[in-house]
Amino acid sequence: MQDEFVNKPGKTGISRLIDATNYSREGLLATWRNEAAFRQEVTLAIFLIPFAIWFGQTGVERALLVGATLLVMIVELLNSAVEAVVDRVGPEKHPLSKIAKDTGSAAVSLALLLWLFTWGCILLPRWVS
Repeated sequence: MQDEFVNKPGKTGISRLIDATNYSREGLLATWRNEAAFRQEVTLAIFLIPFAIWFGQTGVERALLVGATLLVMIVELLNSAVEAVVDRVGPEKHPLSKIAKDTGSAAVSLALLLWLFTWGCILLPRWVS
């Protein structure tokens, strides 16, 4: 059974890397076109990432601020993937479909809370003092 995964047919080397890059680009573009929340998060990140690099005092602070910002977009991409699969299965309401979509939404909410907590812990003490 494991040999099926080890010797998976398909492209290897640079052609596999090129294909993977194209799939990633297509996924980003599809999410950009179809998800307003992702567009908002990307727009915020365009401003927040330079801000994080400028105001982070150490490499660790910069990494945490940028990482938390990127994590929100990563979780949004995964949530969009779950929603696309659920919608592909069918438009009818089903309890498992609801659980899948609600769980994806909860993951985005937790990522946003982590973002808020990270930014607050690093930047608030500088402005409150």
